[in-house]
Amino acid sequence: MSTFNLPDLGEGLQDAEIVTWHVGAGDHVVADQPLVSVETDKAVVEIPSPQSGRIARCFAEPGDIVKIGSPLVEFETTAQPDTGTVVGTIATEEKPKPAAKPPPVTAPGGARIKATPAVRALAQRLGVDLSHVAASGPDGTILAADVERAAAAIAAAGPLEPLRGVRRAMAINMERAHAEVVPATVTEEADIHDWPAGSDVTLRLTRAIVAGCKAEPALNAWYLSRDKGRRLHAKVDLGLAMDTEDGLFVPVLRDVGGRDADDLRQGLERMKSDVHARSIPAEELRGQTITLSNFGMFGGRHAALVVLPPQVAILGAGRITERAVAHEGRAAVRRVLPLSLTFDHRAVMGGEASRFLAAVVADLERSE
Repeated sequence: MSTFNLPDLGEGLQDAEIVTWHVGAGDHVVADQPLVSVETDKAVVEIPSPQSGRIARCFAEPGDIVKIGSPLVEFETTAQPDTGTVVGTIATEEKPKPAAKPPPVTAPGGARIKATPAVRALAQRLGVDLSHVAASGPDGTILAADVERAAAAIAAAGPLEPLRGVRRAMAINMERAHAEVVPATVTEEADIHDWPAGSDVTLRLTRAIVAGCKAEPALNAWYLSRDKGRRLHAKVDLGLAMDTEDGLFVPVLRDVGGRDADDLRQGLERMKSDVHARSIPAEELRGQTITLSNFGMFGGRHAALVVLPPQVAILGAGRITERAVAHEGRAAVRRVLPLSLTFDHRAVMGGEASRFLAAVVADLERSE
């Protein structure tokens, strides 16, 4: 017997969700034949077999989260694996080690939970995590009434629904951004009243971001926390935040400054189609140098957005409205586009962010 473990899928990923098995126990497979499709970092990836042989066992079910290096399948064959197929490990199955003694339950701040054995047993029976229970007893002791109150609140809220797929990847990315980035936001408005009828808002914003990056290259960069350094990019690879029922996708339009409007429009339409069909390749979801969020199509004027490292900036476009503004020395009703620029203050200075945003506004206010 030999065991094939979930290989390293790159990008520093720690696990993947099983989507579909293409084989089952008893099936005979050949090297490079697809074994299973997994979802990670918003993309579905097929993992091929590292060898030929008969499948003895599949270790996970669709929907299960499998950590990198954990068993995927067991082969009956004794043939040597083709290590050039995928990056992974093949190892004989080891006997499981005895489970380690669980650590004492602690509250989120690290303090030890104070509760009697009877209260702990009640919490276990009712499925209540004591670390999330507010204590009302003396000296911070959790009482039976506290556990019962928490259990009632949990029941009223409905069952726990573990995040899967895209939503889970989004949650992990947001946690990382919150832990690393030092965000700051500046806002502005662009008078777009003189745009020709039928102007493509996304393409105009794309062109304006390129103008902003030319004026202030510091925002088209990656900041590497571990190295305390940045990498400036010559090309603008623009991430476009796309809202779907499954969650948030951020596909990448490559080299937007070096492409004409027709090429960009075709790229946008193809990207939207691939995202909604969940067929977008993994490489088209990585490598953004700066991101655009056109949240105004749903509502809202300004926002403090989330910068996803190693990027250092994200531009948000709010809802276009007609407002009374000063124009050529007098009040006039004009179409106005609100803009929000959130940047990582570790790598970008306020002056750089403001000059970037001014260049974006200047480009947007051009009539052509």
